[in-house]
Amino acid sequence: MKSLAIFLFPGVQTLDLFGPVELLGGFEDRIAMTLVAETPAPVVTRHGQRVVPNKTIEDGTDYDILLIPGGDRAIAAGRRPAATKWIVATCEKAELIMTVCTGSILLAMTGVLDGRRATTNKQDFRDTIPLGPAVDWVAEARWVRDGKIYTSSGVSAGMDMTLAVLADLFGEHEAEKRADGIEYQWHKNPTWDPFAAKAGLGAA
Repeated sequence: MKSLAIFLFPGVQTLDLFGPVELLGGFEDRIAMTLVAETPAPVVTRHGQRVVPNKTIEDGTDYDILLIPGGDRAIAAGRRPAATKWIVATCEKAELIMTVCTGSILLAMTGVLDGRRATTNKQDFRDTIPLGPAVDWVAEARWVRDGKIYTSSGVSAGMDMTLAVLADLFGEHEAEKRADGIEYQWHKNPTWDPFAAKAGLGAA
């Protein structure tokens, strides 16, 4: 059984969070998900849903997998020392780290992505990547894997990345079954990224 921490912050993007959760939830016999926030109070998402965390950052950093979704206020979370300290400590122990959208920027602000290849939301790409100046940002990618860290582009890209992670953990057939189970068309090619061109970004 793998333990998975999902970091919540106020303003978290709804699909960034619930898209991967829907996919990961199909492996409840192999992955135990824990919603972790800075406080025990319900976390209000970008679209107003109130999500109750299971634990807080004070409850420890011992998780096999870390998922950091994005959202407009991810950068604000990256400026809170308690949050970034917990992320760094959790990443040190984790076997695998996943970020969605501006969750990549949040991780970059901690220094964990320094010297690694990564990607993030293309609409905000130019405005946000300066917050991670030591990261090798890939402008054209659906998701990027660098060692144990997977980073994905905007919002729905997190679902394709999550399926790639599930394929790496349990085999492609299992990931395909999960995608079929929710009637989702999985983009398996991590370099498939029509949104980079739409955002006026050049190739990686």
